[in-house]
Amino acid sequence: MPNRPPLTDAILVALARLVDDSQTEKREPSHSDIEFQIDRVRLSSADPGRQGKPVGKSKRVRGVLSWALSNDVKAGEALVAGIIATVQGYGGFRTDSTNFCGAEAIANLASAFASQGWELSPEGGLQPRVLASLSGKELTTALRTYARRAQQGSLDDPLLAGTAKDLLEATASHVLMLKWGSSSASGNFPTLLGQAFTALALATPSDPIIPGELVNRRVERAAYDLGCALNALRNKEGTGHGRAWDSRITPSQARFAIESMGSIALLMLDAL
Repeated sequence: MPNRPPLTDAILVALARLVDDSQTEKREPSHSDIEFQIDRVRLSSADPGRQGKPVGKSKRVRGVLSWALSNDVKAGEALVAGIIATVQGYGGFRTDSTNFCGAEAIANLASAFASQGWELSPEGGLQPRVLASLSGKELTTALRTYARRAQQGSLDDPLLAGTAKDLLEATASHVLMLKWGSSSASGNFPTLLGQAFTALALATPSDPIIPGELVNRRVERAAYDLGCALNALRNKEGTGHGRAWDSRITPSQARFAIESMGSIALLMLDAL
């Protein structure tokens, strides 16, 4: 499933609350609906509802997602999307529905997603936040979120949803906007990244090597060179739609590239 939503401890707790009907009249989705979604992502072995004891829907969802968070994050993320879609289909986000989940439960889940750079609409729509609409600290937080996801090697997630830029370009532009009040308009990525590194006092190959300098300056120069190489690799087929990487590179190389982009982005954000 492309563009899967994130899974965190806060999200799994809030999502379990969304299906909790222990304090109210019974409402959909049913145990059968939840079981269908669990089976669909092949997490039935982690389902506490099949271990001989009756359990509530909330405990069932929380148990499966807790296991997935430690053992199979991709399947857990797919289950998050499936549960939300099921709740939405039953009218769980509509205040006039008999299956309404409750304003507090929905608000808690929306807040948990917001901290990960995702938006849950009042109607139950779920999508990554459009970075072009963010600025300042909000954008810094969102970029950190995408950088961490990139470090985890999320091959099928867009590195920056809602924009045509890749992670390093967006991070470099954000750095220059905060540091210099504007970003480079040249369209030349090596120049953009070099300006961002300079604004952050990070070394690039243009900075002469000084005898006795700290070894981290060598690491910074290497990070700049790697960032430029990764950007060139992404631009080989360069449409921004479909395959993000040159078709000749292997999945292992693509994972290394994505994880490296996340690390270089965090290097800049930590220096900001």
